[in-house]
This record gives sequence, structure tokens and C-alpha cells, in this order.
Amino acid sequence: MNNSKDYLDQLENEAIYILRETAAQFEKPALLFSGGKDSIVLVHLALKAFRPGKFPFPLVHIDTGHNFPEAIAFRDYLANKIGEKLIVGSVEDSIKKYNLKETAGRFPSRNSLQTYTLLDVIQENEFDACIGGARRDEEKARAKERIFSVRDDFGQWDPKLQRPELWDILNGKTQQGHNVRVFPISNWTELDVWNYIQKYDIELPNLYFSHERECIVHQDKLVATSQFIQPLETDTVVVEKVRYRTVGDMTCTAAVPSEAATIQDIIEDIIQTRISERGQTRLDDQLSEAAMEDRKKQGYF
Repeated sequence: MNNSKDYLDQLENEAIYILRETAAQFEKPALLFSGGKDSIVLVHLALKAFRPGKFPFPLVHIDTGHNFPEAIAFRDYLANKIGEKLIVGSVEDSIKKYNLKETAGRFPSRNSLQTYTLLDVIQENEFDACIGGARRDEEKARAKERIFSVRDDFGQWDPKLQRPELWDILNGKTQQGHNVRVFPISNWTELDVWNYIQKYDIELPNLYFSHERECIVHQDKLVATSQFIQPLETDTVVVEKVRYRTVGDMTCTAAVPSEAATIQDIIEDIIQTRISERGQTRLDDQLSEAAMEDRKKQGYF
């Protein structure tokens, strides 16, 4: 018997249990869906958990306006293919509504601004739980989360006030105005996700596989040229075969040099690397070791 398959079955069963508990314990949950690999796996798990019935929640995307077009196209394609409702919140609208200022610098990130949009979408739709695709190896602050992670009236997270979750007992009770983030794959790693994708031959955007792209070399990272970032005369510009480990904003997500054209190639790449997904590709997380935790305390995913 294949132990790796047994392990994936255990992770899958746990995630399906969490999704079903979320549907049972909350009145209006939502599944955060960006068109990235982790949220695509969540959709696959939800199909297993609830088909042949409809999802007991809509898909929700907080669109920064700086997304890769390929990820947006795949988001719309998959939502249409499975016939589930997709709600899109616009960060661009939040910027105008609240007169927000974007991060200064050559490679600006709108990640912190997503909080305003997310909290508005939660309030407008009266969601009491939002399901996200955070993993245990993704970033240090993620390890402080619980599966049911409570946010206060202002959408803020306090890592010191997390509930114990013993014997897989999940407590979904909340006070008036509070909200919960749910993380069904919080015990997964990046490698687990890719092994699961391979096991079920899950369809993905082509961004994850090797392709040629024009990039600016910035602090040993490759940032794709786009409508948001044009090369300067002083830039070193290269055309290389690259792939993406994560598909965040085009303005702050670096590509990885790679010849990996298949899922097995990617799995072998991940096994050999010693740098985390975010550490290798996210420019905005380089600002501080506590960058993610600070955003989460303010209401980020």
C-alpha cells in the first residue's frame, strides 16, 4: 500500500470534514477563491464534500486589479464550469471609496488594501465565515492560526486569543459581529498540494508551468513586465523560461526560473528547493518578518 496516498487520503478526509462542519455550524459561509492552486484545491475538496448538491456557500474573490490575466480567466472558467456563484470584490472600488493610498515604490503591493474590500464584502453579504486556503508552511504567522480562527467586530485577529481545538472538535460559536476564517488545508504543505493535484489530475492555470516571459531582474528576483510595470533604461531585462509558485499580484510576485513542464517536474523542483514559496516569490513579504502577521491583525485573510 502506498503510504503517501494514505497520507493524502487523511489530509483530504480532514479537509472535507472541516468543510462540512463549516456548512453545519455557520449560517452564511463563503469560500475565498482567487484562481490560484490552493483555492483550486479547496474547490475540488468542496466538490467532493457536497456534490451532487450545490455548494452551501458562494465563491468570493477579492480582486486587487493587479492580478495575472491568466488567473482571472481561470477563476471565471472554473466558476462557470462547476455552476457555482462567484462574488467579486474590487480593491479599486475600495481605493476610491476610502481614498486609500497604495504602497509606494517601484513594485507596489495592494495586499494590505484587500482588507478593506474583504470586510466590506463580508458586511454586505452578511458572511459569518470565510474559508481560505492557508497552509502550515506558507508563512510563520499561519502557524498561530486555528482551523476556526475568530475575528472581532473590526475584522481583526489576536493570535493570543485563539481557541483550543482538541480531538478535532471545532467550535463555531461567535459573538454578535464576530467573524471566523476557516482553514481546511492548514495541515498541508506546498508539496502536499502538488501531490494532491497530481493524484486527481486537477486543472490549473498555465502560469504554474514553465513558459517564456520577459522579466526585470530585481534584487536577484524576476518580476514580469506588464501594464503595471514597464522596464526603465537602467533595468536588466531578460526573457527566460519561468514558472510561478504562487499567483499573487503581478506587481509584487516574482517568477522562478524553471524548465518544469509537468506536475511531476514541479514536485521534483519543490523537493529540491530549500526556500519557502513566499520567501522566493513575494516581494511585499520581504519588508518585514512580521509583514503577514501585521496584515492579519488588521483583518487580512
